[in-house]
Amino acid sequence: MIYFDNSATTKAAPEVVDTYAKVSANYWGNPSSLHKFGEQAFNLLEQSRQQIADLLGVKLSEILFTSGGTEGDNWAIKGTAMAKREFGNHLITTEVEHPAVHNSMEQLKQLGFEVTYLPVDENGRVSAEDLRAAIKPSTILVSTMAVNNEIGAVQPLDEIAAVLRDYPRIHWHIDAVQGIGKGLADKIFNDRVDFVTFSGHKFHAPRGIGFMYKRQGRKLDPLMAGGGQERNLRSGTENLPAIAAMAKALRLLLDNEAAKVNRQREIRLAILHHVEKFPNVTIFSKDLPVFAPHILCFAIAGVRGETIVHAFEEHDIYISTTSACSSKKHVESSTLQAMKIDDGIATSAVRISLDEHNTMAEAEEFNRVFDELYTQFAKLN
Repeated sequence: MIYFDNSATTKAAPEVVDTYAKVSANYWGNPSSLHKFGEQAFNLLEQSRQQIADLLGVKLSEILFTSGGTEGDNWAIKGTAMAKREFGNHLITTEVEHPAVHNSMEQLKQLGFEVTYLPVDENGRVSAEDLRAAIKPSTILVSTMAVNNEIGAVQPLDEIAAVLRDYPRIHWHIDAVQGIGKGLADKIFNDRVDFVTFSGHKFHAPRGIGFMYKRQGRKLDPLMAGGGQERNLRSGTENLPAIAAMAKALRLLLDNEAAKVNRQREIRLAILHHVEKFPNVTIFSKDLPVFAPHILCFAIAGVRGETIVHAFEEHDIYISTTSACSSKKHVESSTLQAMKIDDGIATSAVRISLDEHNTMAEAEEFNRVFDELYTQFAKLN
């Protein structure tokens, strides 16, 4: 089997599964309990938090645990809206965000907030100049992704940071679900960002766990009220086995990160340079520094994306249409629409997404199968 759908989800690492099982068996106390079993659980909780903070070069108090990227995005956006509503009601995001961001913004519009969606260029990237022009005295939040989940475009985070340094009271949230472990930490954890959200199952941790970076001193209202866990910001008994497992997964991910990123980039380029030679192929993730090393999106004219996906599946190769969150709903790529790609081509788009375990041999097998399938599709057309 060749698994090229890592942006949808990754396989939990064996060491991570082992950590999850051991913590479940041995640390079953509630971290909020006063007895020794609770104290042991609390200590492990904070050790996991410290490990994540150290790996990312931030403070322990700046790491908050969530159930994943969707909750983190909702929290950063709606929590800011609630915390800063007395200062303004204007929010800025982009036309290419994940549904967790887009739909949160749409909900807030129904409550009277104003939302500006920044357009993107032919590479799926926003302009820092457009951002500056969109800012108003009532702006309280800017939310941008680090890496686009459909085509892999890396947003100009350095340029966005430069603009927002002139507006220190505006919250800036980065959805970095697709950016962790891809050599982008310096851009993501810049000196201006306020909130960054992550999802564990994107880097070999269990599903249903994630974390948020919240800059110390920034206001954020809780979405979940209850027992006051996570410094009174996110109530609910902590999922300690998954948290400890996620800390392990992050450590494994970031070990020798540069070499892993280079390998993914080389595999991606081997596939890109092969498929781009065919006349009916359109590449959306071009070979430019503005694209992440692990995502490649392309289309074969006249063949629907789901047809391509199932054709590769017959050869035990697993790719996807542009987004796992919309593929079964037959929703076309919002990113390609924002890039003004013709619907006839956009409906043919598929995505390859790699991780550090993929190999060049898998790329060569993919290219061999691609040649075979391309010939079959040409005969059908």
